[in-house]
Amino acid sequence: MPHFDVVIVGTGSGNSILDERFAGWDVALVERGRFGGTCLNVGCIPTKMFVYTADVAGTPAEAAKLGVDQTLDHVRWRDIRDRIFGRIDPIAESGREYRIGHDDNRNVTVYLGNAVFSGHKELTITPEDGGVPETITADQIVVAAGGRPVVPDIDGLAELPYHTSDTVMRLEKLPRRMTILGGGFVAAEFAHVFSSLGVEVTVVARSGSLLRAEDAGISARFTELARHRWDVRLHTKVVHAEQDGQVSRLQLEGPRGEEVLETDVLLVATGRRPNTDQLDVAATGLQTRDGGHLVVDEYQRTTVDGIWALGDISSPWTLKHVANHEQRVVQHNLLYPDELVASDHRFVPHAVFSSPQIAAVGLTEQAARERDLDYVVATQDYSDVAYGWAMENTTGFAKVLADPRSGTLLGAHILGPQAPTLIQPFIQAMSFGLDARTMARGQYWIHPALPELIENALLKLPLDASPAQ
Repeated sequence: MPHFDVVIVGTGSGNSILDERFAGWDVALVERGRFGGTCLNVGCIPTKMFVYTADVAGTPAEAAKLGVDQTLDHVRWRDIRDRIFGRIDPIAESGREYRIGHDDNRNVTVYLGNAVFSGHKELTITPEDGGVPETITADQIVVAAGGRPVVPDIDGLAELPYHTSDTVMRLEKLPRRMTILGGGFVAAEFAHVFSSLGVEVTVVARSGSLLRAEDAGISARFTELARHRWDVRLHTKVVHAEQDGQVSRLQLEGPRGEEVLETDVLLVATGRRPNTDQLDVAATGLQTRDGGHLVVDEYQRTTVDGIWALGDISSPWTLKHVANHEQRVVQHNLLYPDELVASDHRFVPHAVFSSPQIAAVGLTEQAARERDLDYVVATQDYSDVAYGWAMENTTGFAKVLADPRSGTLLGAHILGPQAPTLIQPFIQAMSFGLDARTMARGQYWIHPALPELIENALLKLPLDASPAQ
């Protein structure tokens, strides 16, 4: 039975653990799918390439208010799709070839197949080519096996040719109609992509608003704007689904009563789940939380000594920048076991690349209220700063929460153009302890540029006259 110093399960962020410092280690790398993980192949990278294309396709709709008449003549879907995956697929393949055949990886054994725990620090791997399963052991194991889309239990859904975020970007042709189940960020981003490319989009969500995990003000504004772009059905659930030729027929229950919705493509975007259930983690004694995430401590150690975890399989944040941070923590702790470092999850930012864009870091107002914190809040509209005025943007805004005495920033939320970029100064300020007063007046703000949105929001905060000592 082969034994290794370390086995890494998953080649997303886990693959980045290995560098020249591991040259003397006997390493195994296990991957059951494409090298590169979710982000490279079916997540952040391809989706944002589609989003940028959608943003460009949407410019004619925004240009008229500026006195510029444009038309969108045609969308070459296959050219768009093939351009995007023509860049991504070779990266995944070259990563695989590098680990298997390059001299840098002479100490690395790559297993292409599905791994499950079969004993204490023991994995049994079934090769993807159908070969004989092989069992391996290791002193240490890193579980970085990611997650997958959730498919709800809907009567008849399993018989439909539905899509998830893993498959919808490789459609052969654009449909006339698409129905998206879900009201989260995946649903919001794909609704933007396909509607901008000319598809009639219907969004069906069980909740009363879209992006309900966002600050309530952000969620309400986004939902309001979404209704102008898509057919949005809130407080609505699918109770039955059936296929009739090329058409999917969904039976809905909602405020309109019972009704039937027909669609050409059904996209299920109802969340993601960790892959712990596919690894039989109980066989090696690993504990999971509600929802299936592996239990880890601040050092990314699981409940079994010598087994570590990172990314979507253990983290509640399904974010690549979180997985990359945790990867660096695990990498250090493997190399320097007597000098452990902890993950820093204090200020985890996120963004939604829809239309409008959204970004946030820190507490929502509802979370601050639930914690019974003393806070003040300020909002600043895009339309009231010079560049937002130039853009004729009447819907975007920034919202900031802070402690009224110290000026400590508690949360920041932006809805509007370039929100994922504009949020970065808030992330930096919160990470390094910069208070609202110092942030607003301790530096220059380029005029007239969009960061004045941040400056003005900070200046509007009704902070106490004298900072607390």
